[in-house]
Amino acid sequence: MLTTAAIEERHQAELKQADVDHNTPTAGAMIGHIMANLTIQRRKLRQMKWSAKGIDNGTFKTQVATLLTENDMLLDKTAERLLDEGEVIPTTQAEYTEYGMLTEDARIKYWDVPAMMAELVNDFDTANLFVSRAIKLAQKEERFALATDMIDMLGYNQHQIRVLQNQLGKDAREGLDEEDDD
Repeated sequence: MLTTAAIEERHQAELKQADVDHNTPTAGAMIGHIMANLTIQRRKLRQMKWSAKGIDNGTFKTQVATLLTENDMLLDKTAERLLDEGEVIPTTQAEYTEYGMLTEDARIKYWDVPAMMAELVNDFDTANLFVSRAIKLAQKEERFALATDMIDMLGYNQHQIRVLQNQLGKDAREGLDEEDDD
């Protein structure tokens, strides 16, 4: 059993390493951001499931319930992989708030279903910025299991974007990629 002093020593070493990892990004640090985004997305999905209204809300709520289940599986798989790699994972609300890049808005509960879908598209697209970076870092660090998991997550996110965009009557990348100013 660890003493209070030993626990504090380990915690301080973890904080110091996290600071180093985030200043010179590592795959583990980048994936910590992904875990934070998944945690924020979980709250947003719950908010949407609880408050979606309109003629198409039943179908959307079923879709969101599936996304919630898949989000939880991705979060657990990601945490387990990081632990397999000897990484310390974010576990507190403070860490998720610091590392997360998805936005939250209490007003979502008043949005219509298409606005909620558009928000999910933007969240998956934002998440992919971190996932793509994590893939490159993991490959550079020769952490191939991490890279493989992140490649799988990138594919999952891209699929969700396409499905949601199609439901909104759009092509997969419509409105997401910056237009060239030629």
